[in-house]
Amino acid sequence: MTKIDAADDELDLVLTRVVEVPREKIWRCWTEPDLLKQWFSPAPWKTVECDLDLKPGGVFRTVMVSPEGEQFDTTGCVLQVVPGEKLVFTDALLPGFRPAPQPFFTGVIVLEDAEGGTRYTATAKHGNKEACQQHEAMGFHDGWGKALDQLAKVAKDLG
Repeated sequence: MTKIDAADDELDLVLTRVVEVPREKIWRCWTEPDLLKQWFSPAPWKTVECDLDLKPGGVFRTVMVSPEGEQFDTTGCVLQVVPGEKLVFTDALLPGFRPAPQPFFTGVIVLEDAEGGTRYTATAKHGNKEACQQHEAMGFHDGWGKALDQLAKVAKDLG
């Protein structure tokens, strides 16, 4: 991990786990919209739309629906793509690097080979301590952990 990727305990939330799935399948689940929709929101929430343009400045958009039917449309920007290894996206910028009116976090997904599968590290980087605390109170670890379990199931079922 480079210094630029190092987590800040006051501003970042990190989920790291070894998943018994090959890295290539996890990568597909993050980068193919039809697959991402199957796991991205922790059940009983659902992701009903996903638009991805996997290049710096490209769109990263999801629409999540709550169990009560309320929709949450989040549009952000892809910052970095290292195929099979790293995906960085943010809601601080809109596609084309246009500043977003209400940024919340930047997501960094790192995949590394590990004995028995893939070391999966997801980091949510926040601009201030309050946003980080808010994200943690929203259930970051539980929600992102459930989503990772769902991702692993989808990935295992891939041919």
